[in-house]
Amino acid sequence: MALKLGVEGYAPAVLRQIVDQGGRYAFGEAAQNLKKLAGLPISAQHVQRLTERIGRERAQQRDRESDAFQQNTLARGCAQTAPVAAVMLDDGRAQTRQEPSGPGVLQPRWNAPKYGCFLTLDAKSSQSDPQPQPPAKYVDREATPKLVREVQSLHGSAVSRDAKVASTPKRKRKRKRSSNLLLRTVIASLAGSDAFGAQVAVEVYKRGLDLAARKACVCDGQKSNWSVWEEHLKPLGFIPILDFLHLLTYLYSAAQACGGPAQRCWERYVKWLTWAWQGEREKLLVALNAACRDAGDAPKDAAETEPRAVLSKARTYVANNIEKMDYPRYRKLGLPISSAPVESTIKQFNKRVKGTEKFWRPSALEAVLQVRAAQLCQDNRDDCQWASPRPYRAARHTPLRKAA
Repeated sequence: MALKLGVEGYAPAVLRQIVDQGGRYAFGEAAQNLKKLAGLPISAQHVQRLTERIGRERAQQRDRESDAFQQNTLARGCAQTAPVAAVMLDDGRAQTRQEPSGPGVLQPRWNAPKYGCFLTLDAKSSQSDPQPQPPAKYVDREATPKLVREVQSLHGSAVSRDAKVASTPKRKRKRKRSSNLLLRTVIASLAGSDAFGAQVAVEVYKRGLDLAARKACVCDGQKSNWSVWEEHLKPLGFIPILDFLHLLTYLYSAAQACGGPAQRCWERYVKWLTWAWQGEREKLLVALNAACRDAGDAPKDAAETEPRAVLSKARTYVANNIEKMDYPRYRKLGLPISSAPVESTIKQFNKRVKGTEKFWRPSALEAVLQVRAAQLCQDNRDDCQWASPRPYRAARHTPLRKAA
């Protein structure tokens, strides 16, 4: 009986196990897992080579779909219409190095992978605001600073091992999954804004999100995210919504930067946050303008943490995004106002690609992002990709590179 081995010398099921581990864990850890759990002796370098090969094939398929979409020949696939569709975009952080390169790290730098989270939701609209007051966790004096630090740290540099050991352990809480979430899919890429915008458009089309009755694009204030919305999502009727959690961090930092007794700073934050939550955007902007006027202009060489610089940054953030802050209207439409799903998605990617010891060649990082993205999709995308015929080619024996 034929073993049906592929060109890599493994049965398809075994190859999938190898790549699945390579997409979830560091290559060395993946090799250990395969030996311990599956009795498969394989080197970290070989796990790396196979994972990158499959990731490159998927990136090539993605690019072919983008070309087909531009030529109006792309099929929608299994599109599921829903009352609400949401697209959430954000950037992450990962370290890259020179390519090509042998052992060692040459020209290290931080790079910003782009992530997209695509949701279908079963949410009802209403005539009145279903939640006119801010959630208790946003005005909890003990929990709010922790929330601000968590949001701010998500896109920062990786924490060293020593810092992790020294940090205070956090009490884990069971997070309740939103009951109206129907389906989530994910894309990720190192591509620039134009190419990534095309990938977003393809995913929206394949999922049929443009057919939803109500549509939202939820992002933070980063310009590249809104350029994607402007070009690809605005024509489809997606409503732009500024992520409320990012706005919260700006308001909290600005309220603290105004100075004064701790109680007064807290009351100022609660007032500003309530105005933002209830759609009193003009009041909020007037208050921030007054605070900046009273504090004065920050020196040109001022640090980002200098109080006057913090106030100025918050005012600019609100002024630039004020048209995307009509939160009572969004809640009436049953639209999400937080990009927490994409933030959670980024954390799952970061566990694989971000770390003080990880310096990726860009092509390797792009390949692993494709493998990990398929694993995180809820539409059986990973199964479909493995069931699809792979391009035949002979295995190439190239010098092994250091695993990330």
